[in-house]
Amino acid sequence: MAEKLVLITGCTRGLGLAMTEEFIRLGWKVAGCGRSETAIRALAAKHPAPHQFAVCDVTDAAAVEDFVASVVNTTGVSDLVLNNAAVINVSAPLWEVPAAEFDSVLRVNVTGTFHVLRAITPALIKAGRGVIVNFSSGWGRSTSPEVAPYCASKWAIEGLTQAFAQELPRGLAAVALNPGIIDTEMLRSCFGSGAASCQKPAAWARAVVPWLMQLGPKDNGKALTAPGG
Repeated sequence: MAEKLVLITGCTRGLGLAMTEEFIRLGWKVAGCGRSETAIRALAAKHPAPHQFAVCDVTDAAAVEDFVASVVNTTGVSDLVLNNAAVINVSAPLWEVPAAEFDSVLRVNVTGTFHVLRAITPALIKAGRGVIVNFSSGWGRSTSPEVAPYCASKWAIEGLTQAFAQELPRGLAAVALNPGIIDTEMLRSCFGSGAASCQKPAAWARAVVPWLMQLGPKDNGKALTAPGG
């Protein structure tokens, strides 16, 4: 188990941070990235090598390529890739959403996922193994008012993942994952104080990370929902 490596985007808060801590607790190596330099420094100090943490904006193709190359060259080829980094729009009717905010949601949630897939898939193909989990949402399979940009981004993840899975060679897998409803900053932006009654990220990670560890080629192309989600 100690030789297994997971790459996690958006590792500095919410589900990303909870998964980082749980994978390390269970003996995996973690390569994580996020946009907050302060948070990345703190993670690197708490979890030194063989773990690897770096500041990386997934919307920057060159930065993603550099991060992935550094992980492959320094820590190894990932057994599991979790495309978790995401943002949500401030709740509003679509016609009131600023164009820049709409663009940001799509760039982080969809284009950022693409950049990671494009950078890491050749190494996985060469190794002949690897599972990629693209984080979707219940709002990638249904809709609600005032989160249309986020819904659009997660519906895109579902289609992107299914098509990408059809392109992968035997031995690899790509799945779209609805993590369920968890009390994160993103959920609080929509539900306000009502989010406090939902499952906490750490509890979610304790239940779901062992399940993620068991995903394999048999799951390629599936649209999955996390246990309890």
